[in-house]
Amino acid sequence: MKGMRFAFLCREKPEPTGKKVAIIGAGPAGLSAAGYLVCHGHEVHIYDKLPEPGGLMLFGIPEFRIPIYRVRKGYEELENVFEVKFFPKTKVAFGNGEEEGDKFVENVINFNELVEKYDAVLIATGTWESWMPNIEGVELEGVYPALDYLFKIKSAKLGHMSWDEVPPIEGKRVMVVGAGHTAVDAAMESLLLGAEKVYMSYRRTIREAPAGAYEINLLKQRGVKWLELTVPVRIVGEYGKVIAVELQKCKLGEPDESGRRRPIPIEGSNFQIDVDYVVFAVGQRPTPPFAGDVGIAVDKKGRIVVDSRHMTSREGVFAAGDVVIGPSKVGRAVLDGLLAAESMHMWLLGR
Repeated sequence: MKGMRFAFLCREKPEPTGKKVAIIGAGPAGLSAAGYLVCHGHEVHIYDKLPEPGGLMLFGIPEFRIPIYRVRKGYEELENVFEVKFFPKTKVAFGNGEEEGDKFVENVINFNELVEKYDAVLIATGTWESWMPNIEGVELEGVYPALDYLFKIKSAKLGHMSWDEVPPIEGKRVMVVGAGHTAVDAAMESLLLGAEKVYMSYRRTIREAPAGAYEINLLKQRGVKWLELTVPVRIVGEYGKVIAVELQKCKLGEPDESGRRRPIPIEGSNFQIDVDYVVFAVGQRPTPPFAGDVGIAVDKKGRIVVDSRHMTSREGVFAAGDVVIGPSKVGRAVLDGLLAAESMHMWLLGR
């Protein structure tokens, strides 16, 4: 059984350079960067808020996409062969509030302190804040951001959380809103956990679904009810719990700035579907480890701004992965981590 190899450029630890690097975030970008840096002789310490390394590869993506053992074997090699030091349950922050995935945090380290302690720092904190629509009933019990929903399920599967803390899905009706990979994963996990009925609501058609028609059709074959050209306008509750979703039908108009045709609500087309859970998979925001002013520029979407070397506006602080490029696939984050690590290596050697 093969694990993921993050240090794929070497088989054993090379001569040390005497340089120490801190990586904030043990997801795909952070781990691939660590693999590159240790193969070039740098000492690497990784700080992460979760109880074990892997980021969303372990805590967000279902096992049918990425088997748990592959990620575990990969980071164990970094730890045992290349002496990468992991600091789990540790959040690096500067004036931050709470985000999803903060449940396991036991230690908090100030971002500036970390920057002073190491020769270089890489920020690879990903996207841990979900978009939630501003509609009536979004605060009801039974409404979840998809990331939180998947995070609870995976944390229980990994043995870090009791199944009592996971929404009891067996025999229940679940509505997933969205049509990207996260929405598909939430629908699939609901089916695997024994949901009686799973619906997917998407404001465009299957042709525009970000996850692709193939993935959606697989779910339809498994019994998921696909509701295209629909948008939730209200969540109906009773005694503080979800009992139904009110949807409005749409039609497609002219293309918007994304190049896709804009959904236009059709007046008087509202209808209700009885459900127990509503899971919103409508996007995530980057979550840099600072909210205050630490001299690092971010753009209006919250992404860290980097130059061609992956360096931020602060000398010696680099950034990579989804916190820079926005929500992406694992492969893209891995590549970004490698490119950042290559630049860090050159910078550390003064080239």
